[in-house]
This record gives sequence, C-alpha cells and structure tokens, in this order.
Amino acid sequence: MRLPFLPKEDKFFDLFDEGAKNLVKTTEVFADLVANWEDVPAKARHIKELEHYGDEITHRIVALLHSTFVTPIDREDIAHLAEHIDDVLDCIEDAATCMSIYEVARPTTRCRELAKILVKITAEVGVAIPKLRNRSELHKLPASCIEINRLENEADAIARSALAELFRDKLDTADIIKWREIYQYMETATDRCEDIANVLEGVMIKRT
Repeated sequence: MRLPFLPKEDKFFDLFDEGAKNLVKTTEVFADLVANWEDVPAKARHIKELEHYGDEITHRIVALLHSTFVTPIDREDIAHLAEHIDDVLDCIEDAATCMSIYEVARPTTRCRELAKILVKITAEVGVAIPKLRNRSELHKLPASCIEINRLENEADAIARSALAELFRDKLDTADIIKWREIYQYMETATDRCEDIANVLEGVMIKRT
C-alpha cells in the first residue's frame, strides 16, 4: 500500500515535462523576437512571464522533493535538473531584457544564428526529458545528449566569432558592451542545456 507521503512517481515526471515544454516555448518566443524585430518591449515581457512560470514549476518540484520520502530518481538529479532548466530560462530572459532596455538597433547576424541554435537545442531537451518516465525509453537518451553537445559546440564557435567581430567591425564602445553581454547570456543558455544532458546521461546509467 502506498503511503500518503509517497506521491506517485508521475508527479515529478509531469512537472519536468511541463518545464521542458515551457522552455521550448520560451525559446521559440525569443527566436521570434530576434527574427521579427518589432513590439520588442511586449515580446520581452512575454518572455519574462514564461520565465516566471518556469520559476513556479521549479518551486513546485522543490516543494514536492521536500515532501517526498522516496523519489523515482536520485534526489540530487531531480534538484540539478530543475536548477539547470531554470538557468536556461534565466539566461534567455536576461538576453531578451538586455536587448529591450539597451534599445539595440536590430539583432546582429550572429544573434540570429545563436537564437536558431537555442531553438534546436531546447527542442532536443524537450525530446529527451519525457524519456525519463519509462525505463524502456532510457536507451534513447544518448542520441539526444550527443546532439545537445554538438549544438553547444556549434554555439560556442558562433559566440567566439561574434565576439571577434565586435572588435573587428570597430563598433562604438557602448555597442560592444551591450552585445558582449547579450552573446554571453545566449551562449551560457546552451552551456546549461549541456548540463541538462549530463544529468540525463547520469540518470540513464543509474536506472539501466
């Protein structure tokens, strides 16, 4: 008989699925902001709302973790996974906010390239996380993790080129400072996606 303080395993997986979907949605809205440079403050506010929703999901996961005696996967893996998803959302929201408050004239080519990578890498996260629910699906995780790693490497290369171009193109100091910060947030978002992949690989090893 299941005790009251042992909620169904599905609750954790439901919350992670919800968080992954929100992450994908946030990145899609961000990519739309970059691709269609209009109504910037409104789009930035929408991204902030999605980030706040992500915070709510994280709080629910943490609360459930504190109230659960036995968890479906290791407690530290649950905590790290929730933390890394939240980190990605924070970075995307920070990038959007910077573009809005700094009133950049328009997104750079490199910014649009990084936004496309963010869409792809978070979509892969969205594919991978639901596989945690069923042990029979865990063997499919490595393919997603490899793709996430590949996309993170691609983002690193684009970010390095973007920073080099800031100085090579002789932009004014203010624009260099603005874009260096924006690029950093975007590149860090892909780093945190790689952290998610690392947690997923660890879970797969432990559960198989």
